[in-house]
Amino acid sequence: MTPDQALKEVSQGSLRPVYLVMGDERWYVDRVVSAIREAVAKGGIAGFNEDKFMAGEATVEAVLGAAKMLPMMAPRRFVLARGLERWEKKSDDGDEAAAPAKKGVSKQLPPLDALAEYAKTPASTAVLVLVASKLHAQRKLVTLAKKSDFLVACEQLPRRSLPGFIKTVAKEKGNAISGDVAEHLAEIAGPELGYVVDALERLSLFVGEKQPITEEAVAEIVIRVRQSTTWELLDAIGQRHLDKALATLADVYDPSDRGLKLLGLVAWSVRGLVKFDAALALGVSPQEAAQRAGVPPFKAGEMAQTVRRLPPGTLPRWLRLLAETDLALKGSKRPPQAILETMLLDMCAN
Repeated sequence: MTPDQALKEVSQGSLRPVYLVMGDERWYVDRVVSAIREAVAKGGIAGFNEDKFMAGEATVEAVLGAAKMLPMMAPRRFVLARGLERWEKKSDDGDEAAAPAKKGVSKQLPPLDALAEYAKTPASTAVLVLVASKLHAQRKLVTLAKKSDFLVACEQLPRRSLPGFIKTVAKEKGNAISGDVAEHLAEIAGPELGYVVDALERLSLFVGEKQPITEEAVAEIVIRVRQSTTWELLDAIGQRHLDKALATLADVYDPSDRGLKLLGLVAWSVRGLVKFDAALALGVSPQEAAQRAGVPPFKAGEMAQTVRRLPPGTLPRWLRLLAETDLALKGSKRPPQAILETMLLDMCAN
């Protein structure tokens, strides 16, 4: 099931005895776990019927013992075990290899297999929440969770879905946001939803109740670069005005994020140029091309001039340079500003 499906189910008071919450999107994981915990705690005394464990630091026996313990003055216990991937031992077939049993001693199941056995006939007086970033798809626990529908898949939201997510969250907070601004925010704040939601929270407080979230607000709160500045930067690059491009970079570079937000803005703008150029090639007007590219119509004239002066193959080369720069900013030990300056040098080259 999806996180939204799990949250809806929990909000309606329907709780399963076991959940396997799995995926890399921490914001979804935390929301699901928190919602289940709150639902289990209703009608009981807070803290009396709650146990939390970290795999590897606690044994699976401790986790299952807590799940089998009767609750105190409440209908259920809440038992949470995080980091299940620490118990995963890879083998050729994907199942855990149990330690060989000694003579006269019963064979002990590996932790994940023990959890799978418990999940087949779980206690009705507990809700056991198992959290993992990733487990082998053929593990008994994973296959059982899929078959019995207690797997909550908390995968990272696809990039194409992020603007829609932003608009939904903004609406929940009472603020409108246009598609262009949502796309803009997705580029500089994504892909981690936790950071995106935090940015929307700060933006909502900044613009005020029932006020729209604008590009100016994003520039003020999330990154101190307006999209107009990015277009100026691209215009300087397109005209091979390296001095102006470097001066703009020096003015807007923010060392606190290693220049990643600025790079995101430039990448978003370049993709806009690619879409604009492709639309022009189909024979539409510059204004229609700008609309298809997701940029304001008043930018149509400037964009048309920019793409006309670029030599063939420039835009694909820029996209490649942007991808290489993103990798360098995230993995290189070179100063981030120097990496961005090298990118500008390469973009301005013929």
